Amino acid sequence: MTDAPAAPPPSPLKHVLGNAGQLLSGRIVNAVVGLAYIALTARSLGKEAMGVVVLINAFAQFLGEVAHFQSWQTLITYGTTPALENDRPKFHQVLRLSLLLDGISGVLGVVLGVLGAWFFWRELAWPAGMSGYGALYALSIGVMTSATGVGLLRLFDRFRYLAGQQAVSSFVRMIGCAICALAGAEIQWFLAAWAAGTFVSFFYIAAIAAWDLNKRGLLKGFTLMGPTSQGLPGVWRFAMATNFSSTIDVGFTHVLTLVVGAMLGPVQAAYWRIGKQVADGMAKPARLMVPALYPELAKMRSQGGQQAMTKLAMQIGLIGGGAAAALLLVSLVAGKWILEVVMGKAFGAAAGVMNWQVAAAAIAILSLPLEPMLVSMRAAGAALAVRLVVVIAYLAALGPLIKTFGLTGAGAALVASALAMAVGMYFMARHRLARLATEEGSARTDKDDERLSYDHPHGV
Repeated sequence: MTDAPAAPPPSPLKHVLGNAGQLLSGRIVNAVVGLAYIALTARSLGKEAMGVVVLINAFAQFLGEVAHFQSWQTLITYGTTPALENDRPKFHQVLRLSLLLDGISGVLGVVLGVLGAWFFWRELAWPAGMSGYGALYALSIGVMTSATGVGLLRLFDRFRYLAGQQAVSSFVRMIGCAICALAGAEIQWFLAAWAAGTFVSFFYIAAIAAWDLNKRGLLKGFTLMGPTSQGLPGVWRFAMATNFSSTIDVGFTHVLTLVVGAMLGPVQAAYWRIGKQVADGMAKPARLMVPALYPELAKMRSQGGQQAMTKLAMQIGLIGGGAAAALLLVSLVAGKWILEVVMGKAFGAAAGVMNWQVAAAAIAILSLPLEPMLVSMRAAGAALAVRLVVVIAYLAALGPLIKTFGLTGAGAALVASALAMAVGMYFMARHRLARLATEEGSARTDKDDERLSYDHPHGV
């Protein structure tokens, strides 16, 4: 009696979609619960105070993204091969470097946040008396990004645990905001509830990642003291490029909220933030393919599968395009109704700018495989160059557009920047793939010449 043949491994696309599906289960809960705690805050505090909460949170998140290295990308890019080859010392070295990056950025972020809250609260359009609360809220910057823990769980396909990260944070915030609403609490207690969600989320990811490492035996022999970047050529340049690119991407969102608040006031900032929250919630299911895509592309790159990388990226792009069209249709048809039902009648006015924000998100979804491809090919500098050019152009135009057209001008420019980003990333990825194909062709030719020389040492 023969054993049944082993089932073939799932295709890369199925693997990515399966992991994204696990993340989606948690993000669906997070989207609902996230809207719930925002609605509780908005209905309890009103438009003005809600706008202040939004501005303080945007300030902290912006500094968190500026200060934090995206060390999970470094961990996946440089740690995948040691993990596949069971090279524990090299893996420990990459892990040590990732933790070092997290420690430096956490301390830097808190220092910048506390000082910024104390000395620049007027420029940030905060009311008098809010600087102290803003400084306390800035303490959460140190734990806003569980980068190393997230990278470890992505690398080892522990996506079902990652699915709970945002949901845990939002549940804590919702419970805290519900207590504040029932007690008729003032704004500082709502801020405390939002900050509590950030801390709980960090400790959840850190505990799961440590447990998983220990289960795999990868904590054995690990110490914080030892080599970090030695023998990892280009790792600091890669870490700086990915950090700067991600800082521009995510921090850019919070800069826009701060600019809108400074130019148009807290109410318009609240409209912008609420519209963005809904737009991001609608786009989240498709965007979840990105964190599932990074480890798969890193493995393909490690094994020399350039054609497979291109095929997978095209498949993800087509799926993303369909999702983008659907979410834009929902926003155009039912956007105002959704806002009024969830947030209250007063926030239906945010529907107009929300449609622009959803359109920009749709373009980003359509092009979402491009930047992960560049990063996986260790061409993070190329992605950074595109993002830097587009963001500088957008910020240069933002002030005049807001002054002339208000929120509509900011929204329309956001769509234009998303389109420019997609086009730039496409041409960069195309150029990089062509370059790699040429390098691989040259390497194969050299190997053939060496083999021919070995077979016929005295010539033909």
